[in-house]
Amino acid sequence: MAPKAAEKAPAKKAAPVKTAEGKKKAKKMAKAETYKIYIYKVLKRVHPDTGISSKAMGILNSFINDIFDKIASEAARLARYNKKPTVTSREIQTAVRLVLPGELAKHAVSEGTKAVTKFTSA
Repeated sequence: MAPKAAEKAPAKKAAPVKTAEGKKKAKKMAKAETYKIYIYKVLKRVHPDTGISSKAMGILNSFINDIFDKIASEAARLARYNKKPTVTSREIQTAVRLVLPGELAKHAVSEGTKAVTKFTSA
């Protein structure tokens, strides 16, 4: 059974901070960074007349965060194995090849190479 309104925990508020004049000012809460706007932009570029529910958007955001974590941890592990202090594009590319399956890895590597080339030439 769902809790009643009186039983619900109050929403978290930021602790007040005193300004130079001595007035209390609410501290801003840090917003959680998401990929939602980027997912939406890509969706509109691919299928302009299609929408997406907030639940589906949340699932895609979680998926991207999960893949990012897997690739980043694999790249860090590769750098550690090779006794390198820095994760470079080479470690990222190898991590992508290890984490993503077959054809998806090939497309990701080609898109990543294209992005790095564009970045270095600009």
